[in-house]
Amino acid sequence: MLLQPPGVYRAEGDSRLLIDVMCQGRFADGRHVLDIGTGSGAVAVAAARAGAASVTAVDLSIRSVLATWINSRLHAVPVSVRRGDLFTPVAGRRFGLVVTNPPYVPAPTAALPRHRKARCWDAGPDGRALLDRICAGVTDVLAPDGQVLIVHSSVCDTDMTVEALQRAGLSPGVLARAALPFGPVMRSRAAFLESRGLIHPGQRFEELVVVGARHA
Repeated sequence: MLLQPPGVYRAEGDSRLLIDVMCQGRFADGRHVLDIGTGSGAVAVAAARAGAASVTAVDLSIRSVLATWINSRLHAVPVSVRRGDLFTPVAGRRFGLVVTNPPYVPAPTAALPRHRKARCWDAGPDGRALLDRICAGVTDVLAPDGQVLIVHSSVCDTDMTVEALQRAGLSPGVLARAALPFGPVMRSRAAFLESRGLIHPGQRFEELVVVGARHA
């Protein structure tokens, strides 16, 4: 069990899918792992328990940083927690595995919330405000033999993620897919998503994907 205080992203199906891929593929084993947008620290804790050489977790939210620090101590695993924007707190370092479950829900506005729970999921009109930045910047922190694992909804366009990673000089591919019913946030935005053509009329499920990539 993880401490998941108000305002901190609760580990849901996307986090579980990412953890399953990471553990089943033994991606964390013996590697220095970076978890970007750690939330409650679910993926970071799982990486540490899966045999990572070290785990560093980053989040912009003070509450998430505190929750991850507490959860790592409750589970008696070593996780170094840093507060900051994406890769900024670890500039100059390299990691064998980068994992991330970033905000990816399309929102009516391009402005990203800073002090509301919606910042756990809001990601601009196409849901790619954080995804594109991660794809473009991950090579700066990826070791020569490293790998990145990204989970998000296909509503955000899986092909765009693959192409963005290719532009960054990586060799990407979809490692896992899982169809799940809409959660509360996606249900509340169904009409907006339909109006943008991001889902079919009446669609109330999404396909989650884990995209993996390594240096080409």
